Amino acid sequence: MKIFSTEQIRQADQYTIKNEPIASVDLMERAAQELFYWIQANCYSLSGEMRIFCGPGNNGGDGLALSRMLINSGYQVTTYLLQFGQNFSEDYLINLDKLKQNKAILVELTEETELPEIKDEDIVVDAIFGSGLSKEPTGLPEKVISHINRSNALKIAIDIPSGLFADKYTESRDSIIRADHTLSFQFPKLAFLLPENDSFVGDWEILDIGLHHDFINNVATRHFYMNRRDIAPMRKPREKYTHKGTYGHALIVAGGYGKMGAAILSTRAAIRSGVGLVHAHTPRWGAAIMQAACPEAMLSLDRYEYYLSEMPKLDGYTAIGAGPGLGVEEQTQKAIKLIIQETQVPLVLDADALNILSLNKTWIPFLPKNTILTPHPKEFERLAGGWKNDFDRLEKLKAMATKHGIYIVLKGANTAVAFPDGSVYFNSTGNPGMATGGSGDVLTGLITGLLAQGYSPGQAAVVGVFIHGLAGDLATRKLSMEALSASDLIDNLGKAFKKLR
Repeated sequence: MKIFSTEQIRQADQYTIKNEPIASVDLMERAAQELFYWIQANCYSLSGEMRIFCGPGNNGGDGLALSRMLINSGYQVTTYLLQFGQNFSEDYLINLDKLKQNKAILVELTEETELPEIKDEDIVVDAIFGSGLSKEPTGLPEKVISHINRSNALKIAIDIPSGLFADKYTESRDSIIRADHTLSFQFPKLAFLLPENDSFVGDWEILDIGLHHDFINNVATRHFYMNRRDIAPMRKPREKYTHKGTYGHALIVAGGYGKMGAAILSTRAAIRSGVGLVHAHTPRWGAAIMQAACPEAMLSLDRYEYYLSEMPKLDGYTAIGAGPGLGVEEQTQKAIKLIIQETQVPLVLDADALNILSLNKTWIPFLPKNTILTPHPKEFERLAGGWKNDFDRLEKLKAMATKHGIYIVLKGANTAVAFPDGSVYFNSTGNPGMATGGSGDVLTGLITGLLAQGYSPGQAAVVGVFIHGLAGDLATRKLSMEALSASDLIDNLGKAFKKLR
């Protein structure tokens, strides 16, 4: 799914109006109808009042049309008209006139008006600004936003919480609606996918209002939100007359004293990826542990007992994943340098391999093209330096991937995969239960296994991240977020792959 900028969304509206064709006010009616259906389906136990706050633009027009539909269905609704500025959109005025014919309770709010009491059992609908916001709220809108935020009522934002910019950082954090639900039209906003905005956006959903598919298909963007329909076609089918050699040979370089669990998790995840053969290279003391935990994997042992200092011969593998549990011993650093210098196959670097890179930043320009790095935010900060806000971090992510011709999987909620061409793919699966030790090790093994089978680096990264998150979602349904462990992710990889069929 494409993520368009505010300007591109405006163009999509105009293209639809011209080429469907459909009148602007009828497109607004279609949007309000989708809002109405959502409220009907999700707010069926309403014991209070619907309070809809409308600004003078098209976002307010959506709110007015919604008010009319709710009143006609028997809801108790009060509609508040914020009186600021001199420009009322044409569609706002049309819907205001329609609403006045429906015995609506309309209350004008000015700078001098006492703001209404909002009860805990009420539902507040924010239709003040929407995505067309050009400057941070002041005066009456700021006053109303603060008043709404002080209430304990359920808050629903139409399109985007008022006061929040869709495409850039919002400096004034006190003048943004703190929504429980955000109902966005056709596309998610980039702001929804950045951690710093979670407390404003709440749970968000996309409502399809039928914007013209020709525009959506033909207009380019650098930001994408990956769902099942995007991922499923990337899954490689398995042919009847094949054998283990058909599906590649993965090398997992992992483990150290007290951290053999990382090697086990990565290796087991690679085995579950569909790869034909998995080879693990570990310190000598981990031999018995690995053979017992991963009988399907082949094993090679370092000359050192407790940490890695060398690599096996790298020819014969179709992908390499390195880093989980390695530590940062001087000899281990030399081994990672050797991989960077000598590998001729796709490479995934995670965990301590990334920490070693951050200690030796002059090596970064020498990473093989299309290498995949899988940092969590702190590891990325050590590699790329700090940032002022999450939009700034996103730019650093894109810049680093582009500059070095690599893929970077920035882990977290809505994991972001940056491509060398500057595009970013945000993930739609996963949950907070996956914030547990070993989860990243599983992802490393999974991506490495996909690479070994012949998935392109971009495909391996986005498919791996999606499957990893989906396995977490499946495990959570059975176990709860609190009880989820990294091993549970591996146990649910098979179910996750089946969901792509």
